[in-house]
This record gives sequence, structure tokens and C-alpha cells, in this order.
Amino acid sequence: MAPSSTGNSAEGPQPKESHGEGVSPSRARDVLTACAQELGLALVGVTSAARFRRGERAARERLGQGLMGALPWYTEERIRRGTRPRELLPGARSIVAVAMAYLPQPMERDAPPGPLHGRVARYAWGRDYHSVLKKRLRRLAAMLSERLDRPVRSRVYVDDGPMLDREAARRAGIGFFGKNTNILTSAGSWVFLGQLITDLDLPPDRPLRKSCGSCTQCMPACPTGAIVAPYVIDSNRCIAYLTIEHRGPIPRKLRPLIGDHVFGCDDCQEVCPVNLTRGEPAQEPAFRAPQAFGSLDLRELLDLDEEAFRQRFQGSPIRRATRVGLQRNACVVLGNLGDRAAAPALARALQQGEPPVRGHAAWALGVLGGTQATRALQDALATEQDPWVREEVAEALATLSATAATT
Repeated sequence: MAPSSTGNSAEGPQPKESHGEGVSPSRARDVLTACAQELGLALVGVTSAARFRRGERAARERLGQGLMGALPWYTEERIRRGTRPRELLPGARSIVAVAMAYLPQPMERDAPPGPLHGRVARYAWGRDYHSVLKKRLRRLAAMLSERLDRPVRSRVYVDDGPMLDREAARRAGIGFFGKNTNILTSAGSWVFLGQLITDLDLPPDRPLRKSCGSCTQCMPACPTGAIVAPYVIDSNRCIAYLTIEHRGPIPRKLRPLIGDHVFGCDDCQEVCPVNLTRGEPAQEPAFRAPQAFGSLDLRELLDLDEEAFRQRFQGSPIRRATRVGLQRNACVVLGNLGDRAAAPALARALQQGEPPVRGHAAWALGVLGGTQATRALQDALATEQDPWVREEVAEALATLSATAATT
């Protein structure tokens, strides 16, 4: 599943008085089911617009424990609003929760990417799911208004705003929480989640009475140990968070553990037994089209300017990481790959990149070693003005000296 992000929700028609009168719940549900099928939304459930007490409690605990990373927008107020659907849409009665499969091919662990390439999480191989699924949900709201012959008040969320999307999916019976905190559905966890809050009175579905049982395969599979307990993620260690949402330096102790993940991570999903048996390829063309982003050429990334970055990743979720963030990640992965053929690209990044890129390029050169890496670091130490980058350069040179002393 995709990691959380910010963005704007969409609202449908907003008449002053319309609360579902004249439409029976069973009739509205039949129309919803038919419309969803026409739109290719195979996984649909309904829950009430009542407060998300369980989800609120868990979210507050994670925030209080410092497990949500450095996300300035993830606040107590956000949690409060997101667990009270009727504040998001006054007069709301129901939440329609949907899931759309995105697996671009039958489930199997990818072959290693090509030389000096970094791995990309599967959800980002296709088009940006926000626009794809939001358009589908807006169309669903419009179809409900047309076929029920009344304006349907609604609000749409797709991994944005304060809505607790996974809790909505659980309560609507679409799936159940896995121990890696992803929602496991009939299509596995390879799904995007969306919600349509509405003033329609719809019969709610029951949450599934399923669980992971005794299985814990996802926990040791996490390279950084981010699944600190069943159903608990420490975002500060999660590769998806570090390579996409995190804007500062990646902690040195975690850099080697990132491996070849340049954008996101699927490791905990790839070992899940549910995914191994249920991971069906997506039917949505936007996710099944020939994929350009299964892996990325890391040296090419380091040479992108802002305009080239925007053009290269137009319409892709990869833009979420920002150019500087993606180049920072590329430096880390190049260091982890250990191929000295990357030294010239890293040396250029050390000279020309923004400070976050320069600092991680210095770290990578210190890992790679060799004459070219040493010379680039020495030159940088003589000219670098940024205190943090100078610290990274000095640390890299110390690493090279220590390595030389032991060989």
C-alpha cells in the first residue's frame, strides 16, 4: 500500500437540505452496488459515519509514542477531525470504502534491477493513483445522484486529508489489518484505498472476522526492523517513509539497511502468505500500462535538474519524493551497491547538488572508496561551506582512512 500523503479532497453538490429522505437504504445500496460494478470498483464496503473511536485511540497512541516520523501535518487536530466524519461532511450518514488493485503483474518477487539501478515500490510503477481513483469516486457520486434522482452530498478522500483510510476499510469489511499494518483484502494488500463520505443512508457491512493468526513473516522481513510489534510501525525506521516522506538526512545507521530501495519498499508485502495466494494483476489500464518505473537508473537521477525531473515523472507518484529527496536516495543506494563505476556521478553530485544530496554523496563515496572517491572528498573538504555537509565529508574521509589502516 501506498504510504500517507497530503492533498485536497473533492466535494460533490452541496444543497442546503438533503438528508436521504425518499430513498430507502436497501434501494440506495442496490444502486451503489450496480454503479460500483460499472466503474470497475470490485471491492466496495459501507460503514456508518459514526466516530472512529478505535482508530482515534491507536492514532493518538502512535503519535504520542513518537512513531509517526517528522510529519508536521500529522497532528492531534488532524486525528480529531479525521475520526469524526460528520465534521468532514455535515449531515454525513455513511462512508463508502473502496479498494482498487494495482499489482502490475502476477505476484512474484522481482529480479534484481539492472546495474546501478534502484528498486521502486510497485504502487508507483503506474499512473498517480490519487487522480485515477478520485475521478472514479467522483463519477460514482454523480451516478448515485442521477439514478436516485436526488442530489447526493459527498466528499472524496484517496490517501489524503485527515481520513483514516485503513480504519474505514476495516470497519466497512473490505479487509482486515495485517501485522505490517496494511489492509489485507481478497486481492491481498496490493490495493489503493478510497472513501466517499455521503449523506445517503446505506446498510453498513460487518468487519471481517479474520486475522493473520500466528503468522509473523512480515516482521523479520523488514530490513530496518520498522515493524516493532504486531500492528505497530515505527515510521522513523520505515524505508517507505525515509525514501518518500522524510525530508532531512537519512540516519547513518539506517543507510546501509535501505539496500537498493530508491523509492518505497514492498518487502513486508512480498513475504505475506495472503499476497502470495491472492495477488491478482490489476484490471485498471492506468496501472497495467507498460511500466517505465519498475527500477530507476541512479546515475541518470543525479543529473536531473528540476524541469527534467518534473517532465520525467509527470503523472507519477514518484514526484512525491521531490527531486532532492530522490537524488539523496540515489546516493545512498549507489553506496550500498558498492560499484565504483558510480564514483564519477557521485563526485559530480558532491560538487553540484543541493546540501542534502552533497552530504549523502559524500557518505556513498566513503563507502565505495578508491582513488577517485578519495580525491573528490578531499577537494570537497577544502571548499564546502555547509556545516552538515562538511561533517559528512570528514566522516567519509575518516572511514576511508580507517579502512586503509586495516588492509
